[in-house]
Amino acid sequence: MTSHGAAACTTQKCRFYRPYLMDNAMPTTPDVQRISSSPDRSTLSEMDRPPLTLKLANLAAVVIPFAGLVVAIVLLWHIAFDWLYLAILVGMYLVTAGGIAVGYHRLFTHRSFKTSKPVVAILAVMGSMAVEGPVLRWVATHRRHHQYSDQDSDPHSPHGHGTGLWSMIRGMWHSHVGWLFKPEIEGLEQYIGDLRKDSLVCWMSQHFTLWVILGLVIPTVLGGVLTLSWTGALLGFIWGGPVRVCLVHHMTWSINSVCHIWGTKPYNTHDHSRNNAIMGVVALGEGWHNNHHAFPTSARHGLRWWQLDVSYMIIWTMSKIGLIQAVRIPTKDRVIAKRMT
Repeated sequence: MTSHGAAACTTQKCRFYRPYLMDNAMPTTPDVQRISSSPDRSTLSEMDRPPLTLKLANLAAVVIPFAGLVVAIVLLWHIAFDWLYLAILVGMYLVTAGGIAVGYHRLFTHRSFKTSKPVVAILAVMGSMAVEGPVLRWVATHRRHHQYSDQDSDPHSPHGHGTGLWSMIRGMWHSHVGWLFKPEIEGLEQYIGDLRKDSLVCWMSQHFTLWVILGLVIPTVLGGVLTLSWTGALLGFIWGGPVRVCLVHHMTWSINSVCHIWGTKPYNTHDHSRNNAIMGVVALGEGWHNNHHAFPTSARHGLRWWQLDVSYMIIWTMSKIGLIQAVRIPTKDRVIAKRMT
């Protein structure tokens, strides 16, 4: 998402002298306010059928850059890329994309589980290394997205930009990356009242730049140490730094665009959110987006046994060894009640 400065936060101290468990009680600020009325610019029938032109524009925007990366890797194999740099690229991708999915999204935004101070700090660092912005701003923007999903005040909806071909392309561009260049959204502070009271989260957010630098230093050091060369350090930086950041950003932006255009809608929601199996895999479970919008506080997005959700597998494993507590999952009755009829 964005790399704007962190939102202001209070200086209230955390209770460091007590066992620290980040509370997962959802705040009462507008970040969890649901819109119960009908969407203001789309009929329900239109929501079930995104225009073909919008689908095609989005498909091209997602596939072409990824195909370019694959071609670059093939052409540079054994020249400036090999198994070592592939491992660095994939490893840094998993760490930082996991930091976004498990940390920024499921912990900080939706409070899907409780955990300790060290785990909070580690997840904040991992998410920050993805270079999508400080914790507080990322959370505030995403909570606003849920409040106004696919309505006029949604920060990054692909819908509502017109019906012509150019309008569809403009909507795709806006949802995927164009929204980052829009004027600052006013009033985001109201969405993070709970986190502004947490001095640890505020401190981690305020030092966002430090964690970004760390995320670039790690692959550089790995490349240099494992090859014992400055060339290895440079290539480690390139593939584990800028290329990895671009890849993680592309996957995150695809949730905003692809998963509001392409896929299935098994659950009744007030928006265009879709389950997309491809994004479910490559985005570590975030692609089961209709599931998520139907049950936003659920730590598990892949609600069916066959819906791979790597982020939930991580959460489940951490809960079994005592690192995470109070994991939220919707009951069977709630899941059945939300299904489309």
